[in-house]
Amino acid sequence: MMLGLRGSIATVSDASRRLLQSVSFHGVHVQCLNIKAGMEIPDNKPLKYALQYIRGIGRARAGLIISELNMTNKRAKDLTRREVVAIGDEISKYLVGRELATIVERDIKRMKDIQCYKGIRHIDKLPCRGQRTSTNARTRKVNPRIAVASSNKVKNK
Repeated sequence: MMLGLRGSIATVSDASRRLLQSVSFHGVHVQCLNIKAGMEIPDNKPLKYALQYIRGIGRARAGLIISELNMTNKRAKDLTRREVVAIGDEISKYLVGRELATIVERDIKRMKDIQCYKGIRHIDKLPCRGQRTSTNARTRKVNPRIAVASSNKVKNK
């Protein structure tokens, strides 16, 4: 009985994996190709642009990967299984995905701990690469007037 249960669970998880790989939102059908664990690229785009959906791979590195493998820039859905494995092996040479994000987070934490200029800018949630803040940086900078106005409304009630 336990063997049958395990088999059915494996079938359900396999079905859910296939369902997640082809998702449809409001009539738009999106299908992804799984390169390595956690790395998915869209099917309907040329390979040079599809590889850029992986964190840490930009235009230059995507072109470099394609040229290293001597591949043409065809659509991701037209790749053979052997080509997908070759792309996965080539990508594993670089620092990408969650590993890259972990290292960036660690570096930012180190800058905050040693209280360097960039670390202080990160703590204050201000731009840390020399951008101006008097008129721009609206996405990073917290507007103090809005914070004061909301706190006054709470006090008046």
